[in-house]
Amino acid sequence: MAEKFVAQFGAAPIEVQAPGRVNLIGEHTDYNDGFVMPAAIQFHTTVAIAARTDARLAIWSENYGEQVEFALAEVPAAARQHWSDYVVGVAAKLKERGLRLPGANLLIAGDLPQGAGLSSSASLEVAVCWAFLEVMNEKMEGVDIALLCQRAENEFVGARCGIMDQFVSVHGLRDHALLLDCRSLKYSHQPLPENVRLVICNTMVRHSLAGGEYNRRRLECEGGARFFAERRPGVKALRDVSLQEFQKYASALPEAIRKRCRHVISENARVVDAAEALGRHDLGRFGQLMTESHASLREYFGVSCRELDVMVDLAKEVDGVYGARMTGGGFGGCTVNLVKRENVEDFRARIEAGYERATGHRPEIYVCTASDGVRRTR
Repeated sequence: MAEKFVAQFGAAPIEVQAPGRVNLIGEHTDYNDGFVMPAAIQFHTTVAIAARTDARLAIWSENYGEQVEFALAEVPAAARQHWSDYVVGVAAKLKERGLRLPGANLLIAGDLPQGAGLSSSASLEVAVCWAFLEVMNEKMEGVDIALLCQRAENEFVGARCGIMDQFVSVHGLRDHALLLDCRSLKYSHQPLPENVRLVICNTMVRHSLAGGEYNRRRLECEGGARFFAERRPGVKALRDVSLQEFQKYASALPEAIRKRCRHVISENARVVDAAEALGRHDLGRFGQLMTESHASLREYFGVSCRELDVMVDLAKEVDGVYGARMTGGGFGGCTVNLVKRENVEDFRARIEAGYERATGHRPEIYVCTASDGVRRTR
């Protein structure tokens, strides 16, 4: 990166690296003020940056082989449906915070698979934010960085993501999962046993309805929260509804909203249960909860697809697999599997052969351990 930066811009850079993430359990709960348990992974976005003397930003993407440049005084006011929107959004939110951005050259490269649901966008936002802070010699609390990057994606890019992706990209810890309360933003690191691996299986499909259905699910959840708020004061989100309250009132809900609520409310309980299981080194119970999570996402939240289900069903038949489930928004993307280290190569071989035979698609399989969050590397 340093050599490429010098060749491109003629100066020595600062380098910052931010990870992507995989979510072990707690899907579609973050935007319902619930609980999640992701882990940062060793796929990253790297940003090299150096100040320049004029008030301009020049941004080169290695992945896209493209450069954009504009004056800081003329930062685009709205997203253009372009990869640079994530960089511009972060710059705009830093300016709104009252920070005086200098002109800068940025070189961006990443090894996160695009469209796989491993949060390449949050990784990019967090790396860019940290890089700007480094070149300005400014400090921000990690929680504030995560919130700023989430606002960039929500308000500038226009994607209504929750806080989970940006938060774990900042606060990830090697060999640990992160238990996060998405309302209070309190978190704790949960150690992962050294004899297991996080094996991510990319279905290599992404169904076109993913974006619209994601927003539809959010609206359905918000409708469910309003329904319960009318029956019990103090309900602000589905996080506030217990399983007993759901069972008491659920029959009055429209079927689709009833199913969405059932998933979110039960998934929150599963995350809490999973953290307790991990604390007592009960990987059997943790894996069982992963399996239950996938079934709920398929049956009640309606975000799985044939390819994801095939991948999960294949994993269940392999020795050494504690649990398997879809991870991310759904309708394609990846599964996450908790696998004994000594069984990983057998798992890889059997999943590759079985999935290609069943679907005609050759999967990509990434063997991971939990990684540290954003950091300066040069």
